[in-house]
Amino acid sequence: MNAALTLRALASLTIVIALLVAFVWALRRGSFGLAGLRTRAAIAIETATSLGDRRSLVIVTVEGRRILLGVTPGAVSLISELAPAPQGQPSSQGLHSSPGPIQS
Repeated sequence: MNAALTLRALASLTIVIALLVAFVWALRRGSFGLAGLRTRAAIAIETATSLGDRRSLVIVTVEGRRILLGVTPGAVSLISELAPAPQGQPSSQGLHSSPGPIQS
């Protein structure tokens, strides 16, 4: 009788662990439809273009504003604020100002 109880306890534990693993797997896959509950990120990178030597230009959307940044190993510089992108397509046109080159 003691062996039967031990076997039943081990079987129950195995089932609980298997259900937990299946739940975590489904949650990571997004199978529960919780993607709609997530809030949209306040900062999003639209595009990045390498200029070589660890330097790049990046268009970033921050709280609805689009900005062009110059990124180097030692600094991040605001190049310009961009006009809003047309719906459905990000655009790199519409520079408001064009200050000097990126300084490192």
